Amino acid sequence: MLVAETGRLLGSSATPERAPIPPPKTAGPAASLRPMPTVADLPLIASGKVREMYEMGDRILMVASDRISTYDVVHPTPIPGKGAVLTGLSAFWFAKTGHIVDNHYLSATEGVPDDVRGRAMAVRRLQMLPVECVVRGYITGSGWKDYQATGRVSGIELPPGLRESERLPTPIFTPSTKAETGHDEAIDFDGAAELVGDRDLMARVRDVSIALYEFGAGHARERGVILADTKFEFGLDERGELVIGDEVLTPDSSRYWPAEGYEPGRSQPSFDKQYVRDWASASGWDKTPPAPEIPDDVVKGTRERYVDAYERITGESFDDWMTRTAA
Repeated sequence: MLVAETGRLLGSSATPERAPIPPPKTAGPAASLRPMPTVADLPLIASGKVREMYEMGDRILMVASDRISTYDVVHPTPIPGKGAVLTGLSAFWFAKTGHIVDNHYLSATEGVPDDVRGRAMAVRRLQMLPVECVVRGYITGSGWKDYQATGRVSGIELPPGLRESERLPTPIFTPSTKAETGHDEAIDFDGAAELVGDRDLMARVRDVSIALYEFGAGHARERGVILADTKFEFGLDERGELVIGDEVLTPDSSRYWPAEGYEPGRSQPSFDKQYVRDWASASGWDKTPPAPEIPDDVVKGTRERYVDAYERITGESFDDWMTRTAA
């Protein structure tokens, strides 16, 4: 989630902190010689389930952690490299989609402290819109449940007889609220327009969201990956122009499936945290805090899926991203 001009994190479950988090441990004598400040030297604006936001002059430092949550609860076990995958993929997509809509990304290296290189980016400040912008190209997840019950998703009537995971005739825009606590609530376009307070702006957000999804889905398909659905967040810059912020088309904000073996009529294996969610659901955990430790084999399998998603979609080694952003 992004930070508004006031420094307040809008429309997310993140909560402001009064003091910065402790710095990560550094190793070796060279660490003490680095002129670059660590994140602990920067004012912490807010901390969420996955990210921290720091003041950095006229910019914001957005740091993605290796934390992972299921059912809105953070597990005590991190997924090594997950934060770098989210940051690297977002940087990749921001560079690819600038012709569709402007974005908040500035740099993954310039001004970024050494201790968070690879998983952090400097971004512009935005006044975030109070809606989550979900686009679905396939009927799955909560959309599948709604369709089974009503034949609709977010007020949009769909053809009868669709099977689970089936591709929709055209992608649909199914926005939701940004819940401060608990789950986001699905709303229709009219509800989203009311929250934003500008129907024309919301129509532009809808059209841009669908264009981003179609572009991302086309690229992913060429790489042997299906982009089933995704979620975007938008804000307005100092000129009042629409800008996409937060993360974009990552395994945390999107549902990616391998194209090989895809078959409608059932759930699909995925590159996102559904792997952890499936384990958590079968573990006997009652989905209330505290979340259980994640077993080593599930951690390993999850990391492999995130890295695989990065490498398939970008066409480069994940190690290349880490080398390119290294201090």
